[in-house]
Amino acid sequence: MALMDFIRKQFIDVIQWTEDGDGTLAWRFPMQDMEIQYGASLTVRESQMAVFVNEGKVADVFGPGLYKLTTQNIPLLTNLKNWDKLFESPFKSDVYFFSTRQQVDQKWGTPQPVTIRDKDFGAVRLRAFGNYSFRIADPRLFHTEISGTRAAYGTADLDGQLRGLVLQHLSDGIAQSGIPFLDLAANQIEFAKALSAELAPAFAAIGLKLDGMTVQSVSLPEELQKILDQKIGMGMVGNDMGRFMQYQTAQAIPKFAEGAGGGSGVAGDAMGLGAGVALGQVLAQNLQQGLQQPAPAAPAAAAAVLKPEDVLATLERLGELKAKGILTDEEFASKKAELLKKLV
Repeated sequence: MALMDFIRKQFIDVIQWTEDGDGTLAWRFPMQDMEIQYGASLTVRESQMAVFVNEGKVADVFGPGLYKLTTQNIPLLTNLKNWDKLFESPFKSDVYFFSTRQQVDQKWGTPQPVTIRDKDFGAVRLRAFGNYSFRIADPRLFHTEISGTRAAYGTADLDGQLRGLVLQHLSDGIAQSGIPFLDLAANQIEFAKALSAELAPAFAAIGLKLDGMTVQSVSLPEELQKILDQKIGMGMVGNDMGRFMQYQTAQAIPKFAEGAGGGSGVAGDAMGLGAGVALGQVLAQNLQQGLQQPAPAAPAAAAAVLKPEDVLATLERLGELKAKGILTDEEFASKKAELLKKLV
């Protein structure tokens, strides 16, 4: 009886795999010294594929279903073995199962800021984070390129490689999205679509399909974040010159207060800043009074005219704001025209 049990163990009648849920992508059926019985059943469940490998060569690939292993169902392996149609003996072959379900919530991110070239600001540094999902689409290619003959291969083994692919294509994804750098944080969906399009061929090259990509956070450098905040503030005040100068004054007063208590270097900066604040206050008051009061007589109108040097100083300040991207060309032209109207 013991001898019969020993002989029976040498042949495999049922080949199947039940995933254990630990992120396994590829799993080799344990053959040891056993052989597959001719006519054995192969069960491939939904979200799985099976691959037969003979002497290092991929032979037959099976999708979901229940199969009886005969020469008709394994034609490539039959050709490799030179079996005739009457073959009914046990055979030796490696069988690998592959999970084709989505591997979700795979994290990606920039451990260190990544340098990106932007058409408006040149080279800038960016940090971004998100997640993605993928699945095995071509088990034959994944076996030959990635998993090989290992007994098991999981998502953890592939994590570093896929993260590297995301970072490698990050700058290209930003360029292909066509989204201005300052607007990336507000257009994360479009950014994710562009990044996914860039990554898809790289995933396909190793037998994977990129199913989804999300960008959950985009961190701009501090100096550009300040410009973005100023641009938002300008969008709130519109083209009203009085409100614009009031906004600039409000932005400058806290900096002036900080500089007043500092050393000589800070005090020197505060003096220059204070001159700009004072000029902004004068212009805001003059323009606000001009909008609120009725048209004065000719002598009073002469007193409301700005000095040429004040106008030139203000234009220089506006030019700096336009160069930094806070003002658009249209906004700058509009404010310039308003100032020039104040000259006689």
